[in-house]
Amino acid sequence: MTEMIGYCGYNCHRCAARSDDPALRQQLVDGWRKFFGYENYTAENVRCDGCPSDGRLADQSCQARPCARARGVPSCAHCDEFPCDKMRHLMGSRAGMLIGCYPRTAAITEDEYNLCMRQFDSLPNLLRLLAEADKLPAWAIEV
Repeated sequence: MTEMIGYCGYNCHRCAARSDDPALRQQLVDGWRKFFGYENYTAENVRCDGCPSDGRLADQSCQARPCARARGVPSCAHCDEFPCDKMRHLMGSRAGMLIGCYPRTAAITEDEYNLCMRQFDSLPNLLRLLAEADKLPAWAIEV
């Protein structure tokens, strides 16, 4: 699948919400309930084309996407007000999510992580985007 990075740095291309398979989307929803406590998603309403698209969106309450579009920036990292309260809570890392959702993640499998959390690992993308926008030195992304 072609890389698709959301305005906030999410890995839209890794998200099962973009799948045509309702059973896979249901597994995603079940995982989000288990690890994040999200109760409002179903296999039908989680269907998403990715926030850079003009199609369906899973998170109808997201404030980062409409703001980035209104400002005409390719990502939140390019905005002069980055990081703002509209997207600060969207900045995630693998370690942060596993620890932040602990103890629900104590027995998480790699497959569950890849299905339910990997798409939210936005910090590497944000670092890269900040460096590309000359807001961080290049060495900051060479980890």
